[in-house]
Amino acid sequence: MSLLRAPAGTGGGRAGHRAPTASGGPPTGPAAWARDLVMGMRFAAGSGREGWIRTALTAAGVALGVAVLLLGASVPGVLDSLHGREKARENLGQAHPPRAADDTLRYASADTVFRGTPIRGRLVRPDGAHPPVPPGIDRLPGPGRMLVSPALKKLLDSPGGSLLRRRLDYRVAGTIGDAGLLGPGELTYVARPVTLAAADGYRIDHFGTAWHPAPLRAPGVLLVIMVCVALLTPVMVFIGTSLRFGNERRERRLAALRLVGADVRTTRRIASGEALFGALLGLVAGGALFLAGRQLASVVTLWDVNVFPSDVAPGPLAAALTAVLVPAAAVLVTLLAQRGVTVEPLGVVRHRPPVRRRLWWRVALPAVGALLLVPLARERPWTDTPLNTVRLAAGAMLLLLGVTALLPWLVQAVVGRLHRGPVSWQLAVRRLQLSSGSATRAVSGITVAVAGAIAIHMLMTGMQAGYARAYAESGKEPRIGLWGNAAGWPQTQRALTALRATPGVTAARGTVDALIGPLPSTGLNPADAARTTVAVGSCAELRTLARLGSCHDGSVFVTATGREGAVAPGATLDLNPPTGLHEAVRPHPWTVPRTARQVTLVSPRHSPDRIRYDLLATPSALDIGKLNGPTTELKVDFDRGTPDAVEHIRNTAARIDPTMNEFSAVDNPHDAQYASVLDGLFAGAVVTLLLIGSGLIISTVEQLHERRRLLSTLDAHGTRRAVLGWSVLWQTTIPVVLGLGLALGCGLALGALVLTMTDSAVTVNWPVVAQITGIGGAVILFVTVLSLPALWRMMRPDGLRTE
Repeated sequence: MSLLRAPAGTGGGRAGHRAPTASGGPPTGPAAWARDLVMGMRFAAGSGREGWIRTALTAAGVALGVAVLLLGASVPGVLDSLHGREKARENLGQAHPPRAADDTLRYASADTVFRGTPIRGRLVRPDGAHPPVPPGIDRLPGPGRMLVSPALKKLLDSPGGSLLRRRLDYRVAGTIGDAGLLGPGELTYVARPVTLAAADGYRIDHFGTAWHPAPLRAPGVLLVIMVCVALLTPVMVFIGTSLRFGNERRERRLAALRLVGADVRTTRRIASGEALFGALLGLVAGGALFLAGRQLASVVTLWDVNVFPSDVAPGPLAAALTAVLVPAAAVLVTLLAQRGVTVEPLGVVRHRPPVRRRLWWRVALPAVGALLLVPLARERPWTDTPLNTVRLAAGAMLLLLGVTALLPWLVQAVVGRLHRGPVSWQLAVRRLQLSSGSATRAVSGITVAVAGAIAIHMLMTGMQAGYARAYAESGKEPRIGLWGNAAGWPQTQRALTALRATPGVTAARGTVDALIGPLPSTGLNPADAARTTVAVGSCAELRTLARLGSCHDGSVFVTATGREGAVAPGATLDLNPPTGLHEAVRPHPWTVPRTARQVTLVSPRHSPDRIRYDLLATPSALDIGKLNGPTTELKVDFDRGTPDAVEHIRNTAARIDPTMNEFSAVDNPHDAQYASVLDGLFAGAVVTLLLIGSGLIISTVEQLHERRRLLSTLDAHGTRRAVLGWSVLWQTTIPVVLGLGLALGCGLALGALVLTMTDSAVTVNWPVVAQITGIGGAVILFVTVLSLPALWRMMRPDGLRTE
């Protein structure tokens, strides 16, 4: 302890008022900071089993926070990696398609869905011997063969993949490498059919595109912002709380240092060194936890996407900031905590009147947060702008932090008015009246975690309920829609015949649809002209669309839609209008017969996407081959009671045309997507509450140790152990119950405001809310039960001994 002794010549004055020293005296400035921080770290490392328990708990809390921070900092890198690989392996078509050459190929999309899981498919047909090759593939497959991702190969080889093997009727020639996959669990394939019609794809001469992913819709943006706020805010509070574990024992050791000559500043720096040691251990452990946890990235799937572990990496700046700010926070939190404590040579002064907690600034925090959020909730529609994003994040964070600021005042105000009750109750209340800071600090972590979890659950439950209602409304009738390029009416008839013979199909209807327009005229851009929608089909098929009366092959009908683009009998139209601004096409004039009768479309039931046709024509009334980009539109009804009826329909559609597209409300992918996120949030909330409970145990045991003489005195006077056990229970219960009440109110208010921004009904998942609050309440019993052995150990007569 020679470093702590006053230098010679000070005349034995007070250590806090030293005279200036000559060179060779104790170091000052940064050198003094370094000396005392190192000494504090040595105390933390050599303080015995109890000290290591406190240090380990501090490190565990910091490690969890660091791991979450690094995970959050990795999200931009994950998105960049996903989008980079998606761009590198794709080509959505070129503005000026190349001519067939040795280095070109025809390319088409053949995506499908199998039992609710999307499968990405691409069809290729090389034009020469040196076609472009996408990443992850050495060379393109031969005719009738395909390359598949490892996950798709595993599915095809499994017993449950028999139906899918019939759909993907190609021989597996190899697997796609990691460079061609978004993640290890992605289901994708590249196949080379024997034939690939010109209308079923487009020609390319390279892979890689300047495509930019579509921005998230408003609900997605709100969800991302709220998840970040709900995760990071408890992490910050929890790190601050973890750094103060074992604070009372540390202060008693600082009093001993004051006795041997350390001044107040020295003791504060030494205390900061002890906290810094735990924070540095937590920083290292958090990095190790992050590196170990990211190995699970390949088995975690969110929104049908998983990533490679190497993708989960924080940016250098974010990692550096975490490495610097967490130890700096340890020092800062400790210095702030020491300001409210008077460490004297003979002990820590705590028996002073309790500080009156001011209410105005504690109410101002949530009030400002609400003022930022309420105008956003009234905005219709909510738009994703940088200002709105900042307002939403700041408002939500202030609302959550405001709860932590209100809790100490609320606990002090409530316990100050509690007087009567049994002995155990009065002991607990009196203890909280004298010192409630340590209890409320630990409970504040519970408050923020529970409030954030409730708000996120409300948001996701409301969004999930909205999707469920939409799918239930559009899926009242078991129906699948299919569309693809139309080669002619005979091919459409063969498709309908094949679909009607499919197991589980109860009805199938179809037409050939196209857009036609007016003939080109001087001074008018043809691409800007109003379009007329025409459906071509047999009389039986057209009767499913409108009330026709008499009909025969060659009939044409004009519908009364009353919208722009409607035509009259005798009008001359162009069957081949240009689809783009600079597209040069040859007009194909066609005159609507004057015998065309006006008919009324059948009112669609449960089909909001029903096309509003302007013209209905039978196959011989016009030449389908002259239409510009005609499509086959098929509607297939099926029996839900037939096993795998939907998969049989998809198999038939793949045989008809592998590039055929599906639109239906059969699969609701959002249920599984939201359920996985909700499960993750629930697990995270449970882990956080358990760690905070561990901190409460340390705090409670330290308080019992500080009162060991009082406990021994009560035991000597015959106080029953049950009374003191109940007092520990009440001492933990009061702050936790008040904190959970605040968390419930804050979480419901925040969730309601954010749901209002998405125009969703305010839905509360009460079972989940009850589970989260119930776990918070279980922490009370957890803390009490584990504190009882220490209580019994300290209730012994030998605790009255005095040296």
